[in-house]
Amino acid sequence: MSGSLEGLLIADFGRVLAGPYATMLLADLGADVVKIERPGSGDDTRRWGPPWVGDESTYFRSVNRNKRSFAWDLRDPDHLEQVRELVTRADVVVENFLPGTMDRFGLGYDTVRELNPGIVYCSVTGFGGQNHLPGYDLLIQAVGGLMSITGPDPQTPTKVGVAMVDVVTGLHAAVGILAALRHRDRTGEGQCVEVNLLSSLLSALVNQTSGYVGAGVIPQAMGNKHPSVAPYEVFQTGDKPLVLAVGNDRQFASLVKVLGIPELAQDERYETNDRRVAHREQLVEDLTEALSTDTADAWFDRLTAEGVACGPLNDIADAVALAERLGLEPVVEIDDSNRAEPVRQVANPIRFSVTPATYRSAPPRLGEHTPPERPGRGRSV
Repeated sequence: MSGSLEGLLIADFGRVLAGPYATMLLADLGADVVKIERPGSGDDTRRWGPPWVGDESTYFRSVNRNKRSFAWDLRDPDHLEQVRELVTRADVVVENFLPGTMDRFGLGYDTVRELNPGIVYCSVTGFGGQNHLPGYDLLIQAVGGLMSITGPDPQTPTKVGVAMVDVVTGLHAAVGILAALRHRDRTGEGQCVEVNLLSSLLSALVNQTSGYVGAGVIPQAMGNKHPSVAPYEVFQTGDKPLVLAVGNDRQFASLVKVLGIPELAQDERYETNDRRVAHREQLVEDLTEALSTDTADAWFDRLTAEGVACGPLNDIADAVALAERLGLEPVVEIDDSNRAEPVRQVANPIRFSVTPATYRSAPPRLGEHTPPERPGRGRSV
């Protein structure tokens, strides 16, 4: 079955995470992604381990399936000629170099669009194309405010446990590329799509950024508490922690009924969400006392049956197992003749009724698909 983006050619200069994540999502949907890597070293994440599978970094594997790897050095005139030939034929170019790098090689947007007027050219930067500043996820989490609202308290700023800013930026890049392709389908006109890590983070902070922009409230770290909803945090039960995520008054009434304290639904301190937030500390004490009388699993069964959102604190293995039990098929295996065993990957999360994501090839070895030399003319694409 063909993917929805079959026939689309993407020249991928992305490295590390944001750019490669965006292009892998598009590759899963059928696009032909040619990953341009420096000979000898390639994408930095090829060396980001442990964990390793043999000599391969699981980090690199996580964002580079369904791609062809061409080991071409942009400083080599013969290689650069072939790169220009590729971008002339491509539908999309994705790059996340420091601003100005692609221009130095004659591959900036203004130059490429003269060769290929219909090109959709996506540039991913840390702080916008006019600012020549390097951008790494940890740095953006710090300067973009995410660490200030993450952690147990305002005195302990903490990074999120995954490069979430890169992931969100990659998603924004993919959306921008698809929107630009839709415009090109209608008009024949290409365009430049720019995304940056800082702007993506400020957008992804949603209610927290909005609270400052709209009301002048600067949020602070609250541990596992929610600034606007209660009860919405981690509670100790008779044996282990349990998350409660109660989003409205009806759910709260169901919660306290199951816990055997239905009178709390009529308590003036707790009858509405804003009052529960105002009296959060006492509410936590009351609920913890009730939850301590049984195990987390027992409460999970009883509360879920009544429509109350709750769940245990899983590790990644538990989370994958849960997805499997729910029939979500979170893991796929890709056969590869160059490897002794199938490559296990996290599945694309998007489900299509007609053009599903496909898993055509494993993450490539460095330069695995580089075209052979053409005597006197460099390499053929």
